[in-house]
Amino acid sequence: MLLEGKNVLITGVLSRQSIAYRCAEIAQREGANVLLTSFGRVMSITEKAARKLSPVPDVLELDVNNPEHLAALTDELRSRWGRVDGALHAIAFAPEDALGGNFMKTPWSSVEFTLRTSTFSLKELAAAVAPLMTDGGSIVTLDFDNRFAWPVYDWMGVAKAGLESVVRYLARDLGGHKIRVNAVAAGPLATMAAKSIPGFGQFEASWQRQAPLGWDGNDSDPVARMVTVLLSDWAPATTGEMIHVDGGYHAMGSQLLPDEG
Repeated sequence: MLLEGKNVLITGVLSRQSIAYRCAEIAQREGANVLLTSFGRVMSITEKAARKLSPVPDVLELDVNNPEHLAALTDELRSRWGRVDGALHAIAFAPEDALGGNFMKTPWSSVEFTLRTSTFSLKELAAAVAPLMTDGGSIVTLDFDNRFAWPVYDWMGVAKAGLESVVRYLARDLGGHKIRVNAVAAGPLATMAAKSIPGFGQFEASWQRQAPLGWDGNDSDPVARMVTVLLSDWAPATTGEMIHVDGGYHAMGSQLLPDEG
């Protein structure tokens, strides 16, 4: 088993449709000890999803924008496990006015919240778990390739571009501790978060047309499998990377096209 005996923290599970949920499911299947995080009003939703996993993992409270929660997370992980081997950062949020073609009108308050929650939070999570990665470890974040300007993605696209840069700087600063940091750039998946993006259907239709391997927006299994590989010892010299799991769409030399017809 790829993760046998490893202690893995997984953020971002909201429902069973979450990419992070499938990551947790496969991590457990591959032998990992798993803890989930959630916060506020969605804690109960995460706990409901957690009850479908076997064994049922505990859900720790973590608002990544709250320094006290981050400090408490380090203490709790130290108390429970002593050592952390891997962490999945699956956290992103943008207010409604930061998406959907509103780029030029989005106020700084919404941009700031988007960047803090979706980009800076990776550094904050890394700072919380890195001291416990005493034997090295792996930090993986979920990404959507933002080397291009996509329709409707707007400030979340800027946040994801920043996230990709944070991955590289963390890889630089944590490599000496044998901690690897990578991003998995998934194709569009029909999660609750994605469906809240205006015009999300454009992404799904374009991927189905252009990805040479095809793309099923309802199947997060390929993404979760790659996350598992990166959390394991099978990628010991891979860090600072953005690894595409998108059916090959990114290699085809074209950006998102309008729906045909």
